[in-house]
Amino acid sequence: QNYLDNFWPDLKAAHELFDSILQAQRERESESQENNGKEYSEHLPVEILEAGIKSGRYIQGILHVNKHRAQLEALVRLQGFGGKETG
Repeated sequence: QNYLDNFWPDLKAAHELFDSILQAQRERESESQENNGKEYSEHLPVEILEAGIKSGRYIQGILHVNKHRAQLEALVRLQGFGGKETG
């Protein structure tokens, strides 16, 4: 923040980006505290997931993880996108 204030006081986009990153970091810390220090929250009940998928809040697909770079590369292939469709 000090760097931006001192060297780039008029660069609005950089200040907005910094604020966004700071807010995301605070939210992640808050979520971590709510989850008792766990990085990820617990699984949601099936009913909530199904409702979330129907509403568009969540997506459903198949997780593909690169076995050689598992910590760096993964993707979710959505049903009906980019695959061979049958009947």
